[in-house]
Amino acid sequence: MHSPQQLFDRLATLGIPHRTVEHPPVFTVEEAKTLRGDLPGHHIKNLFLRNKKEEMWLVVALEDRAVDLKRLGEVLGAGRLSFGSSDRLRRQLGVEPGSVTPLALINDDARVVRLALDRGLTEGGPVNAHPLVNTMTTAIAAADLQRFFTATGHAPRWLDFPL
Repeated sequence: MHSPQQLFDRLATLGIPHRTVEHPPVFTVEEAKTLRGDLPGHHIKNLFLRNKKEEMWLVVALEDRAVDLKRLGEVLGAGRLSFGSSDRLRRQLGVEPGSVTPLALINDDARVVRLALDRGLTEGGPVNAHPLVNTMTTAIAAADLQRFFTATGHAPRWLDFPL
């Protein structure tokens, strides 16, 4: 699994500019709002989900969006969704709970995790995400984040929230 520095090196290799700030560990959206300071751009919440067939999704939405898992499962054609376990999260994306991030797709070489993104991320400033750990936040332009997904082999499914 990659370290934050290896992630930054990959972004540099791809020519993707980014800005990273350090902060105390955050585990929830509410903690992030309190501790992040003045970081412009979109702030997100990330849901690592699975269904009964053991198919996995990483759903990335604007932090204040309501996400109805039942409706989301229907829209994705996934059936009933539930949260993936900590062990599965570590195994598939190489991150700890509280550090879930779209940037963790760098660790999904087998491309088994499907990606669903909030279309609202494309409007406005950069997207702020953890760079594999929850003690930093990295800002990346939405178009550059799309280039990162392409480089990792993950084609996002764009969704209009709330569902």
